[in-house]
Order: sequence, then structure tokens, then C-alpha cells
Amino acid sequence: MQKALVSVTGKDKPGIIAKVSTALFEMNVNVLEISQTILDGYFTMLMIVDVTNADAPIADVAVRLNEVGEELGEVINIQRTDVFDAMHRI
Repeated sequence: MQKALVSVTGKDKPGIIAKVSTALFEMNVNVLEISQTILDGYFTMLMIVDVTNADAPIADVAVRLNEVGEELGEVINIQRTDVFDAMHRI
């Protein structure tokens, strides 16, 4: 299983989780875990997703999530967990 981290930050508004989840669904990316909170009107979310069966390479998934972020006025990033782990290994 190839996992990735998706982070979403920005001003809170209705529909953020729905739009991000829909975009992932449309690319055959499965959401494994999700954590979200609102801090003083700012929305933050972290998702762990399975990109093993994605219909596109992770770079294309990132482009689509960036488009969704622009539509919503949010910042959305995706990074493979193996890359994240390697960057944060001491």
C-alpha cells in the first residue's frame, strides 16, 4: 500500500471536506484516516490516503488538489508518507 499525507489549511467555510474528498474519490484515492479542526476561524485538516490504485501519478493528484484549493481559497498539499518519513528521520 502506498500512502500519502494530504493537508488542507485556510479560512473555514462549508464544503471543504466534501470537495476534497470528492476530488480524491474521482481519482480513485481512498481516504484511510482524517483529522480536522477549526482554530479561531481557520480550518485545518490532515488526511492519510491510499494512492496505490490512483488513476493518475501522485504529481497529477497534487495538481488536481491544487485546483480544488484554488476554488476553495485553501492551501492543499500532498506528500507520499515514505518521503515524509525520510525527511523527518534523525
